[in-house]
Formats: sequence, structure tokens, C-alpha cells
Amino acid sequence: MMFILPLMSILLGIEFFLVFDRVTTNYEEKLKANYSILVVTKKQMDEAKFKKIDSRIADAKRIERKKIAKDIAQGLGNTTGRDILNALPYFYSLHLNNYLDSEDTAEIEKKLLKDPWVKRVETFGESHSSKYNLFIFIKMLFWSFVALMSIVSLFLIVKQMEVWQMAHKERMRIMEIFGAPMLLRSAVLFRMGIVDAIVSALMTTIVFLSLKFYWADRSGIELLKERRDLLFESSDLLILISISLSIVIVAVMSVAIKSREVKE
Repeated sequence: MMFILPLMSILLGIEFFLVFDRVTTNYEEKLKANYSILVVTKKQMDEAKFKKIDSRIADAKRIERKKIAKDIAQGLGNTTGRDILNALPYFYSLHLNNYLDSEDTAEIEKKLLKDPWVKRVETFGESHSSKYNLFIFIKMLFWSFVALMSIVSLFLIVKQMEVWQMAHKERMRIMEIFGAPMLLRSAVLFRMGIVDAIVSALMTTIVFLSLKFYWADRSGIELLKERRDLLFESSDLLILISISLSIVIVAVMSVAIKSREVKE
């Protein structure tokens, strides 16, 4: 357990990172889909024209002016909706390829305003900036926590390997005296480490399968209810086993190399 627990903490951190990355990517896609730049032009412009101004513009949808003209005409006396429609400029809603920060959106705004047919651009900068900064801050905090936890757990694993090496020190020295290679002398460490690595990966998988099939529905989080598959994918098990085995091999090799000098 002294080996499984720190290894599990690393795997839990890695799996949380995978889940967090999938959830934030999905949320980022929703933010991107809901975010748009409003552009007012003097004449009609097509999507290709907007994309030519900046390649980060994904699409441009024209906002129908008839309803706007009708609403304005209701508040005016003798002016007809057709007269107002002829006087109105053209409105477009632009969507972007990626969810960009405030500096990039400001850059796109400047490029759009340079076009002679563009009258006004509204990027809703304050609202967009606050959401984006909060989004980046949460990601930074999570990555820092996972990295710190992984480093501490890795030190614990190496120390546990050294304890194992001390427990088998006498047997390993006898094997070295008789000319056994380093890998053969460390076979028992590899065997115990590989078994614990697989157990740790399976236990981590059970934790996240429980979150996926039991906790998600009770969490009250709509995103997780709708996209439970984000909590665990079949490929995650292979990733966890691969990482845990890699950690074990590195830890065993580092301990074995330190103990290769045998005093007779």
C-alpha cells in the first residue's frame, strides 16, 4: 500500500487532468459557439470578405433587418418600415475559429474597422475578457496542483523503492557476487512494481467509472449529465497503465543503478 497509494495519487492527478482537459475543451467549444462579434457595415458583405480580413473568423451570418425596421416603424408616425429599411445599415454576427483572449479580439476589431465599408464593431470586450481570464486562471490552478502532487508522489515512490531495495539488499549482493546482471538482481523489484502499477491503474479506473455512472447524474452539473463520456474513456485505461509502468521502470532502474556498487 505504501507504493500503491502514491502511485494512485499520480494516476488520479493524470486522470483528473485528462477529464479536466476534455471538459474545458468542450466548455471552450460552447463559449466559442455562443460568442460572436457584431459588425455594422455600409453595404452587404459576404463571408469570404470577412475571412479575407482575418483568417480567424469562422463564419459570418447576416442579421435580418426587417424585424428591426418594423420595430422602429411602430414608434414613428408616418415613416414606413420600407423607408427605415432602406436607411438602415447591414448587421453581421461573426463567429471565430477559437476562443481567443481580449488582445486577439481587439486585433480583429482593428482589422475590421480598417475596412472602408465597416461602420462599427462590437466585441463585448468586458464580458468576454472576464470569462476568458477566469477560464485561464482555473486551468492554471489545476495544472499547478496536478504537477505539485505528481512530484511529491514520485519522490515517495522512489523512497519506497529504496526501502524495497534495502529489504532485498543481501540477496541482490549475493547475486552480484555470482555475476548476475543488474536486471536479474532487480527482478523482484520489477515484479512487485509492475503488479502494483497495474493494481493502481485498475483502482483509479474504478474510481472514475464510479464518478461516471453514479456521481454524474447526482452532481447537478448539466455539462456532466449531458456528457458523462467526458469523465472516462476506454483509452484512459491504456494511458494509466502505460504511465504507471513507465514510472515503475524508471524508479526501479534508478534504485538499481544506485546500488550497483557492491562492497565485498
